[in-house]
Amino acid sequence: MTRILIIYHSQTGHTEAMAQQVAHGAGSIPGVEVILKKAGEATLQDLLECDGLAIGSPEYFGYMAGMIKDFFDRTYESARADRRIFKKPYVVFISAGNDGSGALSQIERICLGYPLKKVSEPIVAKGELDENILKKCEDLGKTIAAGCEAGIY
Repeated sequence: MTRILIIYHSQTGHTEAMAQQVAHGAGSIPGVEVILKKAGEATLQDLLECDGLAIGSPEYFGYMAGMIKDFFDRTYESARADRRIFKKPYVVFISAGNDGSGALSQIERICLGYPLKKVSEPIVAKGELDENILKKCEDLGKTIAAGCEAGIY
């Protein structure tokens, strides 16, 4: 069974709605198990046992949510030492009040350090969510799940 881990942080509900759509898309692929967790609840073991990772963050002051950074801080040293994460595929989705570029660049920079492998362009929702953004999130989930399940990534 292919496992997709989706970690996110949300205060207003926007990033959570995006995460749920990513999970819906990933779960629609046969042979895929979705683990959807708030970043503060996600563990090193979750990261080590997944086949692909989706990271969702709001943009705060031009930066990722502190809980996303906390997840990276808690898992980095041990994960880097474990070859199971080497080039593990990941995708990113961001709910942004501005343009999301600061949050995205920091997440991508950290992912390079693990190192993880970006497999799709990020979804950045600027302002209120609409059906188009939620559909893109669903497609993002399908993309990482189908690619991991097929062994492409």
